[in-house]
Amino acid sequence: MIRVGIGYDVHPLETGRPCIIGGVEIPFEKGLMGYSDGDVLLHAIADALLGAMGLGDIGRHFKPGDARWKGISSIKLLERVVDMMALQGYQVINCDSVVMAEAPKILPHVDKMKEKIAQVLSITPAQINIKGTTLEKLGFIGRGEGIAAQAVSLIQKSSETDVSGD
Repeated sequence: MIRVGIGYDVHPLETGRPCIIGGVEIPFEKGLMGYSDGDVLLHAIADALLGAMGLGDIGRHFKPGDARWKGISSIKLLERVVDMMALQGYQVINCDSVVMAEAPKILPHVDKMKEKIAQVLSITPAQINIKGTTLEKLGFIGRGEGIAAQAVSLIQKSSETDVSGD
């Protein structure tokens, strides 16, 4: 069985926090506010994977206010989602995503993000796509008040034939 999921996340920016996107700390004067490390990209990917499995969203599994998740690396949260996938018998075919931000620029960090995410998902970096875009100075993202990310994932039952065409 092949399934698709979509995920979205948004966090406000705050001075004095590290800016972690895609598991990579990006040099920037502000970071993403959140109960965990606020990594919007990993949260969107986790949501897409959970959605593809029909298991709700990241907030259902990692509730804000639960001391276990306070300040946790979103890499650890994504690892837990991968554990859920293994229990359900799924593997990732591919993941496509977009980070919406006026700053910082995403492109210089994409390769490192893909490496980190691929390692957690047990796939190759070629199976992950990460794009960055601005909102042309429109809205809260355009004013530099926050960053959002959206992801789409395609998963399949582990026992099924490879559909990638390779």
